[in-house]
Amino acid sequence: MKVVENLQVIQKKIIEACKKVNRNPNEVKIIAVTKYVSNERAQEAVNAGILDLGENYDEGLIKKWEVLQDKPKWHFIGSLQSRKVKNIIEKVDYIHSLDRLSLAKEINKRSKSIVKCFVQVNVSGEETKHGISPDELIGFIQSLEEYPNIEVVGLMTMAPLTDDESLVRDCFRALKSLQIKVQQMELEFAPCKELSMGMSNDYEIAIEEGATMIRIGTALVGEEK
Repeated sequence: MKVVENLQVIQKKIIEACKKVNRNPNEVKIIAVTKYVSNERAQEAVNAGILDLGENYDEGLIKKWEVLQDKPKWHFIGSLQSRKVKNIIEKVDYIHSLDRLSLAKEINKRSKSIVKCFVQVNVSGEETKHGISPDELIGFIQSLEEYPNIEVVGLMTMAPLTDDESLVRDCFRALKSLQIKVQQMELEFAPCKELSMGMSNDYEIAIEEGATMIRIGTALVGEEK
């Protein structure tokens, strides 16, 4: 299917999910995850009206950025090695995977301006997932005050890959609860207004639990590689 057709289906589902919990669909931003597709397919997404693209690897982001430049906003959504920060820092608008001070230090050093970052939280506790533990979150965010080029715009998590909807919902609900705690701290460098959660298989649940950015790959742009 064409991206524009997939987008129409997803937009309808977003509206339905928002209706259930009395939210405005305009509060939800779609990030097209283009890591498995060609430059042409990414261009198709932009042509369909998608303004935000997400990449998991520095090589993939650079390759697509060279073609599309700053037509979309660029989100780095994968685990980011400190040594690769310099490759992407001037090209990205958001980093969704800040989870350690060594990475914060490198982002702060390499960037010439304030970088919008999401702190990645491993809410599910799975060993295969990156992110800091919920217990460490508040202390970690407080320690980011010494890095003036970092703004914590929100939190990010990945739910378990399971058919158990209650587990998925609990994960998203927990992240929302953590967001409220951060907001209550009223830190100028960490307004934490965004929640990056939900992918192709669970974005409707994520929206019901407060997601403001959903990261959709397969259901939107498909898989080509």
